[in-house]
Amino acid sequence: MRWWSVANLVSNTGAWMQLTVQNLLVLQITGSAAATGLSLAVQAGPGLLLGVLGGAAVDRWPRRTTAAVSQVVLGVVAFATAALMAGDLLSMPVLLLLAAVTGVVNTIDGPATSLLGNDLVPARDVPSAIALGSVVHSSGRLAGTAVAAVAVGTLGTASAYVANGLSFVFVAAVIPFLRPVRGSHRGVGATGAPAVPARTNAARAGDDGGARAGLTYFLQRPRLVALAAITGLSSVCGRNYQLTLAVLVVGPLHADESDFGTVSTVLAVGGIAGAVVAGRLRKPSVRLVGVLAACGGLLQTAAGLSPGLFVLVLLVVPMAVVESVSDTAGATLLQTDPAPEMRGRVLGVWRSASTVWGLAGPPLLGLLLEYAGARGALVSGGLLIAGGVAYGALRHSRATPRTLRPVPVVPASVAAPSAEGLVPAS
Repeated sequence: MRWWSVANLVSNTGAWMQLTVQNLLVLQITGSAAATGLSLAVQAGPGLLLGVLGGAAVDRWPRRTTAAVSQVVLGVVAFATAALMAGDLLSMPVLLLLAAVTGVVNTIDGPATSLLGNDLVPARDVPSAIALGSVVHSSGRLAGTAVAAVAVGTLGTASAYVANGLSFVFVAAVIPFLRPVRGSHRGVGATGAPAVPARTNAARAGDDGGARAGLTYFLQRPRLVALAAITGLSSVCGRNYQLTLAVLVVGPLHADESDFGTVSTVLAVGGIAGAVVAGRLRKPSVRLVGVLAACGGLLQTAAGLSPGLFVLVLLVVPMAVVESVSDTAGATLLQTDPAPEMRGRVLGVWRSASTVWGLAGPPLLGLLLEYAGARGALVSGGLLIAGGVAYGALRHSRATPRTLRPVPVVPASVAAPSAEGLVPAS
C-alpha cells in the first residue's frame, strides 16, 4: 500500500501538471476559448457512453493486468502528444482524437486502479485506504500545479505531457510488485455484513450478467441510488468553488487574483485535513453523506453572504473538510457496498452518472452566476442542496415502516385480573 500510495502521488502530480497546461495548449493552437470546452467534453464523453462497459470489462479481466496495460496506453498518449508538439504537428483534430482515446481508456483505468488499491488492505481498512487516496490526490494537485508553472516556464508546454507520461510508466512498473491481501474483502459489504451475491439481481433481470446487469444491479440498490442523488445534487448546485468563489472574490468582495489564490490554497489544505479525518471512518452510511452534504450546503450559503475576505477564508476551511469527508464516505460505500463481482460495473455506472452532472453543472452554474451573481448563486445553490437532502430524508422516514417493539406477554399465573390494554408480542 505504501508503494501504491507513492505511485499515485507521482501519477496525480503528473496529471495535474498536464491538466494545468491543457487549456493553455488548446488556446495556443486555436486561439478560441470555446475550443477548450470542446476538448474537455470530448475527453469526458466516453465516460458517459462507455462507463458501464468499461466497468464490466474490469469485473471480467485480471485487475492488475488491466490497470498496468491502461496505464501504459495513457503514457503512450501523453508521450505522443509531447512528440507532436515538439515537431509542431499537433492540430486541433489530432488533439481531439487523443482526448477521445484518453477518455475511452479512462473508462477502464478508473475503476481498475480504484479497486486495485482496495485489494491491498483488509476489509476493515478500506475506508482508511480511500481516505489516504484523497490525501494523495490533494497533495498531487498542489504539487502538480506548482511544478507545472516552473516546468512550462523553463522547458515549455510539452514538458508537462512528458512528465505525465513518465508518471504513467512509473505506476505501470509498480503494479507487478503489488500483492493483494488474500481474502481481504471478498464478499464483505461496507457495513461488515456479507454482500448480496452479484448474480441474484442479474438473474432476476434475465440478462447475461454483463454491462446491463451492472445498471440493473445499481438501480435495485436504494442506497446506491440515494448516494447518486445526493452527490449529483451537490455537484450541480455546489462544489464548483474554483468558479463561484473566484467570481465572489474579485466581484462583491473587491479583492484581486492573488487573494483568490489564497482561497484556493485554503481549499486544498482543508481537503487534505478532511481526508485525514475521514481516515477514521469505519462504517460510513448514506445518512452520513446526506448530513455532510446538507452541512456543506449551509456553509456555502454562509460563504455567499460573507461580508469580507477574512470571513470567507474562515468558512472555506470547514467547507473543504466537509466536502472531503463526504466524498470519502461516498467513495467507500460505492466501492464496498456492492458484491465483489459487481464493483467494476457499479463504478462504471457511477462514472456515466458523474459525467452527466459534471458536464451539466458548469453551464447551469454559469447561467446562474450571470443572472443572480456570485452571492445569489452560492446562496440559492446551498439552500437547494440542504433543502433537497432534508426533503429526501423526510420522504425516506415516511416511506420506511416503523418497527414496533415487542411487549412481553405476562403469563396467566401472574397476570393482573384484567388483561385489557396488553399488546401481544410481534
